[in-house]
Amino acid sequence: MNGNSSVYDVAVVGAGPAGLSAAIAIAQSGTRTALIARHLPYGDNRTTALLGGSIDFLQALEVWPHCRDMAAELRTMRLVDDTGRLIRAPEVKFTCDEIGLDVFGYNIENRVLVAALEARAAAIDNLARLDDDAVAINPSDDFVAIDLARGGSISARLVVGADGRHSLCREAAGIAVKRRELHQAALTLNASHSRPHHNISTEFHTPQGPCVFVPLPGNRSSVVWVSEPKEADRLMALSDEELSDAAEVRAHSVLGKMQVEPGRSQFPLAIEQPATFAKARIALVGEAAHVLPPIGAQGLNMGLRDAADIAEIVRDALAASEDPGSPAALGRYAAARRPDVVSRTFVVDMANRSLLSAFLPMQSLRAAGLHLIGSFGPLRRLAMREGLAPSWRTPQPNRSGATETPAVRSE
Repeated sequence: MNGNSSVYDVAVVGAGPAGLSAAIAIAQSGTRTALIARHLPYGDNRTTALLGGSIDFLQALEVWPHCRDMAAELRTMRLVDDTGRLIRAPEVKFTCDEIGLDVFGYNIENRVLVAALEARAAAIDNLARLDDDAVAINPSDDFVAIDLARGGSISARLVVGADGRHSLCREAAGIAVKRRELHQAALTLNASHSRPHHNISTEFHTPQGPCVFVPLPGNRSSVVWVSEPKEADRLMALSDEELSDAAEVRAHSVLGKMQVEPGRSQFPLAIEQPATFAKARIALVGEAAHVLPPIGAQGLNMGLRDAADIAEIVRDALAASEDPGSPAALGRYAAARRPDVVSRTFVVDMANRSLLSAFLPMQSLRAAGLHLIGSFGPLRRLAMREGLAPSWRTPQPNRSGATETPAVRSE
């Protein structure tokens, strides 16, 4: 739908996975919705481990059946201390059947997920896709005006800012953001290997950061290799054969001979948190709302929970004849997202700090904590459940109104 009217209930700016999910979830409840983003091929080879309620959410969006066959099941999570330090943590292994699940989740290439989301978005009649960029966003008391790069403008009662860490929407709302550089960089790549991964995700903890090998379909894995920026630059400059050998050494040959596939990416790591998640008729989702290092696969899973929450709040507001961009509605969204985002950012930050620290008492504390998790069943099961999704999170109603319990709760 191109949409003849330039006035919408909700406009979503940005078409990454979080933005597309938010637009679909909002529009399929009958809300007049615009999605503003250029149709561009997905830019890199990154993957996402979809955990907990993320699969339920994608099922409710009618997206998951169209990409499920191109995802790999995650059945076991393995943490290995590869720091070589005097005090080392024991290996910890988490298995899905211990908490009554068939799988923890699925690892999927982002380009595959985005293609499935784009196809679903195109099938919703009341979702207008504007193949354009937002160049100016101007909130007022009653609506938000959005100027488009190719000329013209639209207005909406609520804008969902899904436009990434350099968010124009966040800036327009006057939302301050705290940013802390981590002096680490992540190299991402995909690789084939001679031995099967058996649906085990293995995370090696090194003195410079984690290096995780996450299953993909077949004898393939995605690799996220965190290190100091100079080391990341060195790895990025290696030939495919040299990087393949380096990845095999880092994995201690548990996956056998490795061969990196064409295409690799490198990006600096930081932690970002906004002062609030919604203001001036603008609600933030995805990396506009939170940026954290790739530890525990929390980033996009939080972004999908952002999308689910803003869609629920919009639906409930319109059902009650309430303005979806009102301060009350935005307050409910901010209150819903803050505990999840703040708590997970803190845990990921502390996990990363404890790994990098050369301070012996910190190393001892980290080793003792992992030993306790690995050896004490109830604590280990709690860690698994909370790692998948917040246990206190209210089950989300699906499109038909039935209540869906996140997969993390099924035992």
